[in-house]
Amino acid sequence: MTRLQRLDWQDHGTPDLPPAFALEEAEARLASVRAAMAKAGQAALVIYADREHAANLHWLTGFDPRFEEAVLVVTEADALLIVGNECLAYTGISPLVAAGCVRIGHCASLSLPSQPRGSRRLWEWLDDVVPAGARIGAVGWKWYGSDELPPGQDPALALDIPAFLADPLRQRAGRVENATALFMHPGQGLRARVGVDDIARLEFSNHMAASALRRMVFSFQEGMTDFVAIEAARMGGLPLGCHVTFAMGATPGLSGPIGDRIRRGVPASFNIAHWGSNICRAGWMARGEEDLPASAAGYLEEFVYPYMQAMSDWCGMMRPGVAGGAVWAMIHDRLPPEFGVTLNPGHLIGLDEWMSSPITPESGIPLASGMAMQMDVIPAHPTWGSTRMEDGYVIADEGLRDELARKHPNAARRCALRAEFMRRVIGMEVPESLLPLADTCGIIAPWLLDPAQVVVL
Repeated sequence: MTRLQRLDWQDHGTPDLPPAFALEEAEARLASVRAAMAKAGQAALVIYADREHAANLHWLTGFDPRFEEAVLVVTEADALLIVGNECLAYTGISPLVAAGCVRIGHCASLSLPSQPRGSRRLWEWLDDVVPAGARIGAVGWKWYGSDELPPGQDPALALDIPAFLADPLRQRAGRVENATALFMHPGQGLRARVGVDDIARLEFSNHMAASALRRMVFSFQEGMTDFVAIEAARMGGLPLGCHVTFAMGATPGLSGPIGDRIRRGVPASFNIAHWGSNICRAGWMARGEEDLPASAAGYLEEFVYPYMQAMSDWCGMMRPGVAGGAVWAMIHDRLPPEFGVTLNPGHLIGLDEWMSSPITPESGIPLASGMAMQMDVIPAHPTWGSTRMEDGYVIADEGLRDELARKHPNAARRCALRAEFMRRVIGMEVPESLLPLADTCGIIAPWLLDPAQVVVL
């Protein structure tokens, strides 16, 4: 039977530093982009990036803009990275730039307001490299369905890039298409599958976020402010994938610390996210059920325990070939409407916290080896609050697992130990094809003032 059991959270040590993004890897990605362009009949691909939307550009080049925007134009024979004032020197972090495979253009209009503007203008750079009258693709961070647009508008022409880039492109090219799905589509996107070096990087990121969250949770004390709680996490310095959240009581869930103090009998949720990871938990600031208000009676038996079983079933379905729609249907069967699950029960994760998801209603997109999946099933209830077990995983067939064991044996060993902990200690269904990336995987601690009480099946 499902119950609470006092046990130690698993701890498999700190991973080795993951491999750096190397020239060979970058050249292969650039070649794959050019092949996809050619298949789509596009003479150029224009990739937009800013601080919030840098994942596609970073995946391809290893460079992400800081403070300002950047534009990469790729053609069959050329690649031009256009940046503002402050990023000029930073572009050298890209192995493609360092090797001369990508050249640099300076456009001060991409810089912050009031900075010097003495440079070529963006349209001048675009005129140099974008073929006049050609069919080109524009990459932002999302694409659109016909149901999202006014009647008669072609979704292929709906761009998600700023007007200062879209306008000169439309003036220069014969046809400008939304090509974001080339990178991010859950079925065919170039970023929708990861290799073994990516897995090592993802594991390092998940470890850093999970370790910080664990330090924070085990520091909780009544009267502590949320600022002090976040300080106790001692985050290690990796770039954040999204805002750090910490919300208690009636504070909206996406809020960060506001100076609120921990007190018994209030719900809470919080997360720590780096590029490639988002570790999130929710429960009650309590030491036991006696600390809950009367309105929250039944929280464990009627809310947390069914959620835990559903998460076990979710793990059991993380196998290559399972249709995403089947996962959606299973979760909504196990967790009926009163659980308040509204978003996709699981999605792909990259440098962006949410890339896209094969798990949509009636989706025929199959789960595939190499998908980096975020367990992200978020229930919400007016009196029970929430519960959460949000961590990162990779779906890996036997070939990918064998390659990981050869190239990164310690990462493979830690993933196997985590999976065994989830099976043997927690009682979850974890197939061989599922690689848990964090030591928090499998852990639901509903009483956040006594987190050693963990739900087991």
